[in-house]
Parts: sequence; C-alpha cells; structure tokens
Amino acid sequence: MADRKVRTVTLQQMKREGRKITVLTAYDYPMALLIDRAGVDVILVGDSGGMTVLGYDTTIPVTMDEMLMMTKAVTRAVERALVVADMPFMSYEAEPAEAVRNAGRFVKEGLAHAVKVERGLPSLPAVRAIIDAGIPVMGHVGLTPQTTVLTEGFKVQGRALDAARRILDDALALEKAGVFSVVLEAIPSALARVITDRLTIPTIGIGAGPNCDGQVLVTHDLLGFFDRFAPKFTKRYADLATVIGDAVGQFREDVIERRFPGPAHAFSMDEETERALLEE
Repeated sequence: MADRKVRTVTLQQMKREGRKITVLTAYDYPMALLIDRAGVDVILVGDSGGMTVLGYDTTIPVTMDEMLMMTKAVTRAVERALVVADMPFMSYEAEPAEAVRNAGRFVKEGLAHAVKVERGLPSLPAVRAIIDAGIPVMGHVGLTPQTTVLTEGFKVQGRALDAARRILDDALALEKAGVFSVVLEAIPSALARVITDRLTIPTIGIGAGPNCDGQVLVTHDLLGFFDRFAPKFTKRYADLATVIGDAVGQFREDVIERRFPGPAHAFSMDEETERALLEE
C-alpha cells in the first residue's frame, strides 16, 4: 500500500508539480479528526488558539504548556496530515539552545511533525539551531502577530518598496537556512507572487492573494465559529455561531417548557421493581 502520509517532501513535490497545498488550524481532537478526514494537507496548531479557544485578546500570552496541550490533542486524531505546531512568543527568541529545547518538546511530547517560527532575519539563529537538531521548521513573514501587532496592530505589510524588499529578503534568508516552507501573511498579491517565484520551497498564503503555492485559514474563521472579528482575507464557508446559538437556545426553551427530556430520552426499569421502589 502506498504511503498516504503527508511529509515535508510531499509539499515540495506539490510545488514542483503545481498542485495547491491546503492548510487549516486545529486546536482539539474532534476538529483535527474532521479536518484530517477531509484530506487537508497540513494542520497547523496555531497560537491563534489562544484567541479562538482560550479567549486571549492576542497571541502574546499563549504559553508552551497551552500549546503542548492543544498539540497533543491534535496529533492523537491525525493519520494523514502534516502537523505543524506554532512556537509561541518568547519560546525561541532568547537563545538558540532554548529554542531547540522547546521545539524538541513539541516533537517529543506533542508528537508534532514540525514547528513554525515567526519573522525572518531576527529568528535565523533559532531557526538554524532547530533545523540542525533535526526538527523541520516552517517560516512566517509579512504580518507576524507575535511582534508586529505590538507596534502596528493587524495591518497589511510590504506595500512600500523598502518594506517589500525586507519581506523578500526575510523569505530568502529563511529558505537558505533550511526551512521547508514559508507562510506569507497579509502582504500584497504582487509581492507574494514575486516571493513564490523566487523560492524553491512552498509558500503558504493567508491574506496574500492567489499566487502562493498553498492557502491557510483559521478554521474558526472559515466556519463562522469565532465572530469577534473577521479579517478581510477570510472566506466564511459556514455560520456555525448562529447554528450553535439557535441549538442552545432551543435546548433551553425545551427544558423550561418541559419538552426535554421526553420518553425517548429516559431509561425504564421493570414494573415490579418500580412498584417496590415507589412503595418504599
């Protein structure tokens, strides 16, 4: 039987063959199970789970322990997809040795197949050390929520020529360091096209237009499950927030009006035992 497992070399082969790569986020077992069964190529255990699942305002507060908990849940469910775990803020910036230790925890404890590191040139020492330790790394340039948001908020990056050149340089430096792919977030489509053409490794776009080798979305945005805000680049394929709200409201009403539970939802005992119980 052919090996159906998606690996980093699979993604590189898909780029060469012009086949698009699909990536979605997951933070728990049931969602990862559904996404994997649907045939998505890569599941990203994003630090975005800090916002969509844990309720933080940004990704900054997310800890290694929280990321490991979510990663373990996801990898228990996955059979086919490549699982990439986000390195949270301050888990790799201080020194390369610490970056390796934390990346190693994702692989050894979380059973992830790779890790993702934000930024380009500033993160190269950590990226090189992690790769030298035998752990595959996905890069991330453009809008990098762990750092850009602290100074600029959620804004499109690379519209000015100098800024576009810096993002291209970051992507090229990451490729040279050995990453197997790069996420391009919130940059102009033209810049994403240039980067995708220049790199031999796959680019994964999120708010970067149609010219990347693959696309990633936060699953909660795709499903309309997390409605605190909706980025422009998100396409909503369902409205689960409304569906769930309606279902919960109907449950509440049924309980109040004594419509639930009904006979179909209750368990019985034999009449003689019931009679004896009532007589007591």
